Amino acid sequence: MGTMTNIRENTGVILWILVFAFGVIWVLQDSGGVDYLSGTSASNLIVVDGESISHQEYREALDQRLDAYRQQTGQAASAQRREIEEERTFEDLVEDRLIKHEMDRLGIQVSDDELYEMILGEDPHPVIVANFSDQDGNVDRAMIQNVVENMDQDPQLREQWLQLEGFLRQERRQQKLVSLLQSSVRISESDIRAAHKRENQRADAEYVALRYAALSDDEIEVTEDDIRAFYDANREDYRRERSYEVQYASIPKVAAPEDTTAIKDDLRGMKDEFAATEDPEDFLQRYASEREFTDSFFALTDLEDAIASAIAENMEVGAVSGPVVANDQVNLMKILDLQPADETVMRARHILISTDDRSDAEAQELANNLLAELRDGGDFNALAREHSEDPGSANRGGDLGWFGPGSMVSAFENAAQNASIGDIVGPVQTEFGYHLIEVMQRVDQEVQVAVYAQNMEPSIATLRDIENTLEDLQYYTEEGADFEEEAARLNLSLERVRVEDGQEDIPQIGRSPSLQSFLEGARRGDISDVIELDDKMVVARVTDVESAGYRSFEEVRDAVEPRAILQAKREVQVQRMQEAYEEHGFDGLAEALGTELRTASNVSHDNTSVPGLGRETRFAGQVLGLDEGDETGVTEGENGVWAARVTRVAEIPELTDDRRAQIRQQLQQERIMELQESWIENLKANASITDNRDRILVQ
Repeated sequence: MGTMTNIRENTGVILWILVFAFGVIWVLQDSGGVDYLSGTSASNLIVVDGESISHQEYREALDQRLDAYRQQTGQAASAQRREIEEERTFEDLVEDRLIKHEMDRLGIQVSDDELYEMILGEDPHPVIVANFSDQDGNVDRAMIQNVVENMDQDPQLREQWLQLEGFLRQERRQQKLVSLLQSSVRISESDIRAAHKRENQRADAEYVALRYAALSDDEIEVTEDDIRAFYDANREDYRRERSYEVQYASIPKVAAPEDTTAIKDDLRGMKDEFAATEDPEDFLQRYASEREFTDSFFALTDLEDAIASAIAENMEVGAVSGPVVANDQVNLMKILDLQPADETVMRARHILISTDDRSDAEAQELANNLLAELRDGGDFNALAREHSEDPGSANRGGDLGWFGPGSMVSAFENAAQNASIGDIVGPVQTEFGYHLIEVMQRVDQEVQVAVYAQNMEPSIATLRDIENTLEDLQYYTEEGADFEEEAARLNLSLERVRVEDGQEDIPQIGRSPSLQSFLEGARRGDISDVIELDDKMVVARVTDVESAGYRSFEEVRDAVEPRAILQAKREVQVQRMQEAYEEHGFDGLAEALGTELRTASNVSHDNTSVPGLGRETRFAGQVLGLDEGDETGVTEGENGVWAARVTRVAEIPELTDDRRAQIRQQLQQERIMELQESWIENLKANASITDNRDRILVQ
């Protein structure tokens, strides 16, 4: 029974790990290994040319993608990332079905003999080798035979074996289809020679050039009619898709105070175990710390101020401090070791009385009055917030954090170095004014520390509160309330953004398939459901819809004007060069234009940057297409106008058999990729695809 259990477990590994690995056979679809795992749900979640894809199959494929993302990044997918993976899962499953249908249409099948060869032949499939090998790495055919003979007695094992066979058949079918597509790609000898020539062409040239931008705006005149004429001539550049003006309310997904308190309580409960552990690295891994273990030593100035200050309270090996908040995380710190530091560091706070808007005497008097108040028991924190004129520290009660020698002006540093912990010294005069200084902590050791960190994430209850608030906004607006007034009642700020059809990256929001789906076909006044993003939740309302067309001249005038000006400069420079070239020829061109003759060396199809002109692919194309001594004539480029003469054409090296084979393989791969992409897009264009996810799925 132990052997059967082991076999069953190994077979499970095959299905759930290697199905994913070997399912990625080609770029067209990366979830082919899941198509035989269809669930029994009757829901027509997705329908491709009449064939249904069930809710269960979609969920299994999505879970595989999310698991792969988690393994790759070490973290769970965010809300927006999950939406992206959902869309990719949909595309994968649709492509999978289209490819299967095409294989059926073409009669591509896998015989039992082929399947036998994949399992027990001389060259078994890698999935068989990986999971049914003996200690010497050879396929254990007896083990496989044992599975086949005994699977009728174990329904679970039988199901897993049949799934494995299904996977192997499906992969072989796909390989046959790929081979069929590849066979239609032909690479001729002329293709190879052309590619070899293109990658090895080199030439030198001398040239005279005028940059368009070299003319100042004062040297040309562009009227309003010129700007409008440029707009009319380039109207296609200002075409827009159907667009939506969207107003949205948002609430950030941040931890509420009670969430942070709960996290701190959790960490307090871990302190004893953290203190007792002899393997802090294992502790951090076991409890999924957001901060990795390191055995490095740190000066306290290298750590976050809150963490450093907590550690400094008890600088003893084995001491555990915290929890403290730093970098949007709650942290526990355990000192693993100490060593002498190269320099002493300290933490201090101060009150600065500036002399910018008062006399020196007035500033000194105010500082002395505050010093007397502090020595009478005044609250340094409160007085710093009220009186300090250092904008960087006043709102922190004057706290400057941790600093070492050389970080402060000399008078301040000298006073702080000579002060005792807790004493208030001053007033100390610097170029900034008068300071009252209290040294709070001083440390002359470096620390090796393990930091367990947990993100301050909002709880489920907090997220639900955010969602409820936005759902109220959605509900009451749909019931007739004014969106802006309702948002104000709920203390929600509003933002506006314009979104075009098909626009993936939405300003201030990023990529959100849910928002994009809502906007498709939306009308003015439509309001969305609550949409969860990575850092916030939003409710959006469409305030305006513009049909596809052209942006008006008034709308884009400011963007058109600099282009019209550049065009005018272009015309001037081209005319100057054309006239000079016609009158003086290439040899007299530089002198006639008052510029220099320049050289471009080793011009190639991969080296299209021209000194003084920038990237000009046309320059490279011209030069490489001419013989030595030939001239280009006057040519307009993207950045300037030029005339060039080829001074050297490099000899093309002989095409060897090895290089011929490499180029053939490279061209074949490129064309196969192009063919596959166009082929699958053609399948989609001619397929009937129904997406019922919005209607069926319950998120």
